[in-house]
Amino acid sequence: MNITLERQSNCAAKLKVEIPAEDVSGERKNIVQAFSRQARIRGYRPGKVPRTVIEKRFGEQITAELESRLIQKALREAAEKEDLRIIDAKPPEDTAHQPDGALTFSSTLTIAPEFELPEYKGITLELPNRVIGPEDVDQELEDLRSRFADFTDVTDRPVQSGDFAVIDYSSQHEGKLLEETAGQSVGYLAGSEDYWLKMEDDSLLPGFSQALQGAAIGEERDFALTVPEDFPVEELRGRVLDFHTALKAIKDQVLPEWDDDLAGQIVPGSDLKGLKETIRGNLEHQLNQQIEEFKVNQLLEKLNKAVSFELPADLVTAETQGQADEMVERGLGSGMSEEEIEARQNEIFSAANQRAQMNLRTDFILQRIAEREKLEVTREELANRVAALANQAKKPIKTFAQSLQQSGRLTGLQHSMLLSKTIDFLLENAMVEVTDQSPAEEDVPQEPEEAPPEPAPEPTEESENDDE
Repeated sequence: MNITLERQSNCAAKLKVEIPAEDVSGERKNIVQAFSRQARIRGYRPGKVPRTVIEKRFGEQITAELESRLIQKALREAAEKEDLRIIDAKPPEDTAHQPDGALTFSSTLTIAPEFELPEYKGITLELPNRVIGPEDVDQELEDLRSRFADFTDVTDRPVQSGDFAVIDYSSQHEGKLLEETAGQSVGYLAGSEDYWLKMEDDSLLPGFSQALQGAAIGEERDFALTVPEDFPVEELRGRVLDFHTALKAIKDQVLPEWDDDLAGQIVPGSDLKGLKETIRGNLEHQLNQQIEEFKVNQLLEKLNKAVSFELPADLVTAETQGQADEMVERGLGSGMSEEEIEARQNEIFSAANQRAQMNLRTDFILQRIAEREKLEVTREELANRVAALANQAKKPIKTFAQSLQQSGRLTGLQHSMLLSKTIDFLLENAMVEVTDQSPAEEDVPQEPEEAPPEPAPEPTEESENDDE
């Protein structure tokens, strides 16, 4: 078999193959014999049908099977000869049966990138020295207590720190609407009606609450604020915005006293001491999860920075589209309109492309490490995982497994398990250093912050309890 390989950019290659006539005829003979054994043709006993009859009746199927077998054999030989990891092979081009009986064809291949693995054992991971202390429990208690607060109207004084100001407000930049300046939706910053603003530093924007200090109900105020440099909408950072506000009401938050009854409302059957223990346990569990996520993120980031290689263009395109679709779905689910999505299309695809490349590069690195370390997912491990997923979905294990198999998701599940096992291997062999100083906010992954709430009706005890 004559194999010629032309490597191209972006993990592509052009494969040209010539299969000698004797190989073609030998393989065709085997296929004809198989057809002869299985064929049921009137007038002939099974296995005794002449080859000429078989060729005439099943010629097209025999040729298709012949080409498929020889092409697959050629791909295997090419992979072995050229040390290729073939991800995908496009349908053969220029397939031709030559006059001398030889078969020739060409195919465009997508191959895995070639690279030298960096040193992956003993990677140093720096973790913050973070423990749950009494102040964390106290802060969580305060957050819980605020959910059970009552609100009373204040009518005999101006608004002051600690109040909730119910306001209408609008904003502009140089006489233009903010969406026009930013070229996209800016959410709550554009303006709102009946907005509940907590009178404290950094509410809505730094300086906003201070600008309202001392205002009376019914009073309108105009003021300018500069958008901080860490604001999510990059186009507005450093811009001076003009606000018009009207104070409609002042609400005083009345917090309940902590006692066993209030603790029992939050955790039925518990007292204040038990609630504190529950809170501490939950916070420690959350912290452990965050630190584990931080370790994995730091590990993968260091691996990615240690090696650079091209990625298959087709895979990048497909993964980018998948990531973009997920972002759009999340955006629509969070209340963004289709027009807002359209306006941010370039931004979405740029972020999706970066994430896609990171995911693919990580995948290739972990696969190569698993190969070198001979890591694998056993049949027992796969079966246990399928059983766990079936129980979670409340479906019979056999039916669930068949569904995974038929949809092709079983292979993906096994692949995901292998990558997880490889990450566990790397973490077991990593060097962990704990820093002495308390972590900055960005050191430990946090849940994504939500934008300030949209205008809402006055909270009631019933609605607050529903939130629980």
